[in-house]
Amino acid sequence: MAESKWLGPNRWAEIVGPGNAPGPGSVVGLVTNPNLKFAIIVGSTRPGRVGASVAQWVADQAKQRSATYDLVDLADFDLDLLNEPTVPGAAGGVYENPKTTRWSQTIEQYDGYVFVTPEYNHGVPAALKNAVDVLYPEWRNKAAALVSYGADGGVRAVEQWRQILANVVLHVTRGQMSIRTYDEILEGSFEPAQRRPEQIAALFDQLEPLADAVKILR
Repeated sequence: MAESKWLGPNRWAEIVGPGNAPGPGSVVGLVTNPNLKFAIIVGSTRPGRVGASVAQWVADQAKQRSATYDLVDLADFDLDLLNEPTVPGAAGGVYENPKTTRWSQTIEQYDGYVFVTPEYNHGVPAALKNAVDVLYPEWRNKAAALVSYGADGGVRAVEQWRQILANVVLHVTRGQMSIRTYDEILEGSFEPAQRRPEQIAALFDQLEPLADAVKILR
């Protein structure tokens, strides 16, 4: 069974114990602080959405990580369109709408996020945009990664998200994972190509140390 050994700030080593390849005591890779917590956010709320299948696959891949990854389904929160009398940036995390408060309490506990986002009409989905807009300090100086899907991989939505998330001071990984629905969505479910596990692992490898590094700014 593998265990983590601290090597210094932002650096942990995965140590392989007896009976695990490549051999006892071998360092097989660097991982980040196992105390980090991440939310994998399902960014579509419509019935029949593909995003739930994509997000579940991401969550399954994350089970191999030392950090904690939770699946957070935006549809479970039934958020209202932004209707707080005080703008989120000035609200100090205190909201009048109980739905907003519940969303705030959920988001606040994480060090970073994986946004699983569709692309609608060459842009970001309204429900997820609203979910970002109703909060502010809860996002500030945390890390984010983007997994997109759409007819062209959702890449236009990702480029828009990079600008939006920067404004709430979320630090976004350079890498991303983009899924073309015509290639990997079969009968409404995500059927990942062979390269995908390696790609999502590489994205986690960017997200985790970034989240650890920006904690000092909070």
